[in-house]
Amino acid sequence: STRTVTATVPVGKHPQGAAVDPSSHTVYVTNNDDNTVSVIDASTRTVTATVPVGKFPLGVAVDPGTHTVYVANGNDATVSVIDALTRTVTATVPVGKGPSVVAVDPGTHTVYVTNRDPNSVWVIDASTRTVTATVPVGNHQSEGAAVDPGTHTVYVTNDVESRWPNPRPGDGTVLVIDALTRTVTATVPVGKTARQVAVDPGTHTVYVTTDENLVSVIDASTRTVTATVPAGKVPTFVAVDPGTHTVYVTNKVGNSVSVIESR
Repeated sequence: STRTVTATVPVGKHPQGAAVDPSSHTVYVTNNDDNTVSVIDASTRTVTATVPVGKFPLGVAVDPGTHTVYVANGNDATVSVIDALTRTVTATVPVGKGPSVVAVDPGTHTVYVTNRDPNSVWVIDASTRTVTATVPVGNHQSEGAAVDPGTHTVYVTNDVESRWPNPRPGDGTVLVIDALTRTVTATVPVGKTARQVAVDPGTHTVYVTTDENLVSVIDASTRTVTATVPAGKVPTFVAVDPGTHTVYVTNKVGNSVSVIESR
Protein backbone atom coordinates (compact mmCIF):
# COMPACT_ATOMS: atom_id res chain seq x y z
CA SER A 1 0.00 0.00 0.00
CA THR A 2 0.99 3.65 -0.39
CA ARG A 3 0.36 6.54 2.00
CA THR A 4 -0.62 9.89 0.48
CA VAL A 5 -2.21 13.18 1.59
CA THR A 6 -5.76 13.25 0.19
CA ALA A 7 -7.24 16.46 1.69
CA THR A 8 -6.44 19.71 3.55
CA VAL A 9 -8.91 21.25 6.05
CA PRO A 10 -8.57 24.93 7.16
CA VAL A 11 -8.96 25.37 10.94
CA GLY A 12 -8.19 28.08 13.55
CA LYS A 13 -4.96 29.96 14.24
CA HIS A 14 -1.85 27.91 15.01
CA PRO A 15 -3.41 24.42 15.07
CA GLN A 16 -1.64 21.97 17.37
CA GLY A 17 -3.41 18.88 18.70
CA ALA A 18 -5.71 16.43 16.89
CA ALA A 19 -7.87 13.53 18.06
CA VAL A 20 -10.66 11.38 16.63
CA ASP A 21 -13.92 9.99 18.04
CA PRO A 22 -14.13 6.72 16.04
CA SER A 23 -17.83 6.18 16.73
CA SER A 24 -18.84 9.50 15.16
CA HIS A 25 -15.82 9.99 12.87
CA THR A 26 -15.36 13.43 14.37
CA VAL A 27 -11.94 15.11 14.51
CA TYR A 28 -10.97 17.60 17.25
CA VAL A 29 -8.15 20.13 16.63
CA THR A 30 -6.76 22.58 19.19
CA ASN A 31 -5.92 26.12 18.06
CA ASN A 32 -3.57 27.67 20.63
CA ASP A 33 -3.66 31.21 19.25
CA ASP A 34 -7.48 31.16 19.51
CA ASN A 35 -7.79 29.18 22.78
CA THR A 36 -10.34 27.02 20.99
CA VAL A 37 -10.99 23.50 19.71
CA SER A 38 -12.20 23.03 16.09
CA VAL A 39 -14.68 20.18 15.57
CA ILE A 40 -14.34 18.56 12.13
CA ASP A 41 -16.84 16.25 10.43
CA ALA A 42 -14.50 13.67 8.88
CA SER A 43 -17.04 12.59 6.27
CA THR A 44 -17.44 16.09 4.83
CA ARG A 45 -14.03 17.36 6.03
CA THR A 46 -15.51 20.64 7.25
CA VAL A 47 -15.43 22.44 10.62
CA THR A 48 -18.87 22.15 12.27
CA ALA A 49 -18.22 23.81 15.67
CA THR A 50 -15.67 25.74 17.72
CA VAL A 51 -15.33 25.22 21.51
CA PRO A 52 -13.53 27.76 23.80
CA VAL A 53 -11.11 26.13 26.28
CA GLY A 54 -8.17 27.21 28.50
CA LYS A 55 -5.09 29.24 27.61
CA PHE A 56 -2.77 27.90 24.90
CA PRO A 57 -4.48 24.53 24.27
CA LEU A 58 -2.12 21.92 22.88
CA GLY A 59 -2.91 18.22 23.03
CA VAL A 60 -6.38 16.69 22.79
CA ALA A 61 -7.71 13.16 23.28
CA VAL A 62 -11.11 11.43 23.15
CA ASP A 63 -12.64 8.68 25.28
CA PRO A 64 -15.04 7.13 22.73
CA GLY A 65 -16.89 5.14 25.38
CA THR A 66 -18.02 8.26 27.20
CA HIS A 67 -17.78 10.74 24.28
CA THR A 68 -15.55 12.92 26.43
CA VAL A 69 -12.77 15.12 25.05
CA TYR A 70 -9.69 16.07 27.09
CA VAL A 71 -7.58 19.16 26.24
CA ALA A 72 -4.18 20.09 27.72
CA ASN A 73 -3.92 23.84 28.36
CA GLY A 74 -0.21 24.69 28.26
CA ASN A 75 -0.40 28.05 30.01
CA ASP A 76 -3.02 27.10 32.58
CA ALA A 77 -1.48 23.89 34.01
CA THR A 78 -4.94 22.35 33.51
CA VAL A 79 -6.88 19.84 31.43
CA SER A 80 -10.28 20.91 30.05
CA VAL A 81 -12.96 18.20 29.95
CA ILE A 82 -15.43 18.60 27.04
CA ASP A 83 -18.76 16.82 26.61
CA ALA A 84 -18.63 15.87 22.92
CA LEU A 85 -22.43 15.76 22.63
CA THR A 86 -23.08 19.25 24.02
CA ARG A 87 -19.67 20.59 22.93
CA THR A 88 -19.17 22.41 26.24
CA VAL A 89 -16.45 22.30 28.92
CA THR A 90 -17.84 20.42 31.94
CA ALA A 91 -14.74 20.26 34.19
CA THR A 92 -11.16 21.50 34.62
CA VAL A 93 -8.45 19.28 36.18
CA PRO A 94 -5.23 20.83 37.63
CA VAL A 95 -2.01 19.06 36.52
CA GLY A 96 1.73 19.86 36.38
CA LYS A 97 3.28 22.92 34.77
CA GLY A 98 3.39 22.98 30.98
CA PRO A 99 0.97 20.17 30.09
CA SER A 100 1.19 19.52 26.38
CA VAL A 101 -0.48 16.25 25.38
CA VAL A 102 -3.24 13.97 26.67
CA ALA A 103 -3.96 10.34 25.82
CA VAL A 104 -6.80 8.04 26.91
CA ASP A 105 -7.02 4.31 27.53
CA PRO A 106 -10.70 3.67 26.64
CA GLY A 107 -10.67 0.27 28.30
CA THR A 108 -9.81 1.65 31.72
CA HIS A 109 -11.03 5.24 31.16
CA THR A 110 -7.62 6.45 32.30
CA VAL A 111 -6.15 9.74 31.03
CA TYR A 112 -2.40 10.34 30.60
CA VAL A 113 -0.98 13.89 30.51
CA THR A 114 2.60 14.89 29.66
CA ASN A 115 4.06 17.76 31.73
CA ARG A 116 7.31 19.67 31.36
CA ASP A 117 7.69 20.54 35.04
CA PRO A 118 8.39 18.03 36.36
CA ASN A 119 9.34 15.83 33.36
CA SER A 120 6.65 13.24 33.86
CA VAL A 121 3.38 11.69 32.74
CA TRP A 122 0.41 12.40 35.04
CA VAL A 123 -2.34 9.78 35.35
CA ILE A 124 -5.97 10.94 35.73
CA ASP A 125 -8.93 8.78 36.79
CA ALA A 126 -11.64 9.92 34.35
CA SER A 127 -14.47 8.88 36.67
CA THR A 128 -13.29 11.05 39.56
CA ARG A 129 -11.35 13.55 37.41
CA THR A 130 -8.42 13.49 39.83
CA VAL A 131 -4.68 12.79 39.42
CA THR A 132 -3.88 9.33 40.81
CA ALA A 133 -0.20 8.84 39.85
CA THR A 134 2.83 10.31 38.05
CA VAL A 135 5.42 8.46 35.91
CA PRO A 136 8.90 10.03 35.79
CA VAL A 137 10.51 10.12 32.33
CA GLY A 138 14.01 11.24 33.34
CA ASN A 139 15.67 13.85 31.16
CA HIS A 140 13.04 13.43 28.45
CA GLN A 141 10.69 16.42 28.42
CA SER A 142 7.65 14.64 27.02
CA GLU A 143 5.74 16.34 24.22
CA GLY A 144 3.56 13.51 22.91
CA ALA A 145 1.65 10.54 24.32
CA ALA A 146 -0.65 7.86 22.92
CA VAL A 147 -2.20 4.62 24.21
CA ASP A 148 -2.65 1.22 22.61
CA PRO A 149 -5.79 0.00 24.44
CA GLY A 150 -5.29 -3.57 23.31
CA THR A 151 -1.97 -3.88 25.14
CA HIS A 152 -2.45 -1.05 27.68
CA THR A 153 0.82 0.44 26.46
CA VAL A 154 1.57 4.18 26.52
CA TYR A 155 3.95 5.72 23.97
CA VAL A 156 5.66 9.02 24.86
CA THR A 157 7.98 11.15 22.68
CA ASN A 158 10.88 13.29 23.88
CA ASP A 159 10.61 17.10 23.72
CA VAL A 160 12.26 18.61 20.64
CA GLU A 161 12.84 21.83 22.59
CA SER A 162 14.96 19.98 25.15
CA ARG A 163 17.64 19.71 22.43
CA TRP A 164 17.07 23.21 21.02
CA PRO A 165 18.74 24.82 19.11
CA ASN A 166 21.02 22.02 17.91
CA PRO A 167 19.29 18.62 18.01
CA ARG A 168 21.67 15.80 17.08
CA PRO A 169 20.88 12.94 14.66
CA GLY A 170 19.47 10.05 16.60
CA ASP A 171 18.22 12.16 19.54
CA GLY A 172 14.55 11.51 18.76
CA THR A 173 13.05 8.69 20.83
CA VAL A 174 9.73 7.17 21.82
CA LEU A 175 9.44 5.86 25.39
CA VAL A 176 7.29 2.76 25.93
CA ILE A 177 5.36 2.73 29.24
CA ASP A 178 3.53 -0.26 30.69
CA ALA A 179 0.22 1.29 31.82
CA LEU A 180 -0.37 -1.45 34.39
CA THR A 181 2.99 -1.14 36.17
CA ARG A 182 3.43 2.53 35.19
CA THR A 183 7.10 2.07 34.30
CA VAL A 184 9.21 2.76 31.18
CA THR A 185 10.00 -0.60 29.54
CA ALA A 186 11.69 0.38 26.23
CA THR A 187 13.05 3.27 24.12
CA VAL A 188 12.66 3.45 20.30
CA PRO A 189 14.92 5.78 18.22
CA VAL A 190 13.03 7.62 15.45
CA GLY A 191 15.61 9.94 13.89
CA LYS A 192 16.75 13.47 14.63
CA THR A 193 13.87 14.49 16.92
CA ALA A 194 10.40 13.24 17.85
CA ARG A 195 7.38 15.48 18.34
CA GLN A 196 4.01 13.75 18.71
CA VAL A 197 2.70 10.19 18.55
CA ALA A 198 -0.53 8.29 17.82
CA VAL A 199 -1.50 4.60 17.72
CA ASP A 200 -3.74 2.61 15.38
CA PRO A 201 -5.09 -0.02 17.80
CA GLY A 202 -6.36 -2.24 14.99
CA THR A 203 -2.91 -2.72 13.47
CA HIS A 204 -0.80 -1.87 16.56
CA THR A 205 1.01 0.70 14.43
CA VAL A 206 2.55 3.82 15.99
CA TYR A 207 2.87 7.13 14.09
CA VAL A 208 5.40 9.80 15.14
CA THR A 209 5.89 13.30 13.68
CA THR A 210 9.50 14.47 13.29
CA ASP A 211 11.44 17.65 12.52
CA GLU A 212 12.27 16.37 9.03
CA ASN A 213 8.64 17.09 7.96
CA LEU A 214 8.02 13.36 8.08
CA VAL A 215 5.83 10.88 9.94
CA SER A 216 7.73 7.81 11.22
CA VAL A 217 5.78 4.55 11.28
CA ILE A 218 6.64 2.11 14.11
CA ASP A 219 5.71 -1.57 14.30
CA ALA A 220 4.69 -1.94 17.96
CA SER A 221 5.48 -5.66 18.03
CA THR A 222 9.10 -5.19 16.98
CA ARG A 223 9.43 -1.59 18.25
CA THR A 224 11.22 -0.52 15.06
CA VAL A 225 10.57 2.18 12.40
CA THR A 226 9.27 0.47 9.26
CA ALA A 227 8.40 3.52 7.07
CA THR A 228 8.51 7.33 6.81
CA VAL A 229 5.77 9.45 5.17
CA PRO A 230 6.18 13.10 3.97
CA ALA A 231 3.73 15.54 5.60
CA GLY A 232 3.31 19.36 5.54
CA LYS A 233 5.72 21.93 6.93
CA VAL A 234 6.49 21.52 10.63
CA PRO A 235 4.12 18.61 11.30
CA THR A 236 3.23 18.58 14.97
CA PHE A 237 0.28 16.57 16.28
CA VAL A 238 -1.06 13.35 14.81
CA ALA A 239 -4.23 11.28 15.32
CA VAL A 240 -5.69 8.07 13.89
CA ASP A 241 -9.27 7.07 13.06
CA PRO A 242 -9.16 3.33 13.86
CA GLY A 243 -12.33 2.67 11.89
CA THR A 244 -10.85 3.87 8.60
CA HIS A 245 -7.12 3.68 9.49
CA THR A 246 -6.84 7.31 8.38
CA VAL A 247 -4.10 9.46 9.93
CA TYR A 248 -4.53 13.21 10.56
CA VAL A 249 -1.48 15.49 11.01
CA THR A 250 -1.53 19.17 11.98
CA ASN A 251 1.03 21.40 10.24
CA LYS A 252 2.20 24.58 12.01
CA VAL A 253 3.21 26.31 8.79
CA GLY A 254 0.16 26.81 6.55
CA ASN A 255 -2.52 26.29 9.24
CA SER A 256 -3.57 22.97 7.74
CA VAL A 257 -4.28 19.30 8.50
CA SER A 258 -2.70 16.58 6.34
CA VAL A 259 -4.81 13.47 5.80
CA ILE A 260 -2.83 10.25 5.26
CA GLU A 261 -4.46 7.05 4.01
CA SER A 262 -3.18 3.55 3.20
CA ARG A 263 -3.89 2.44 -0.36
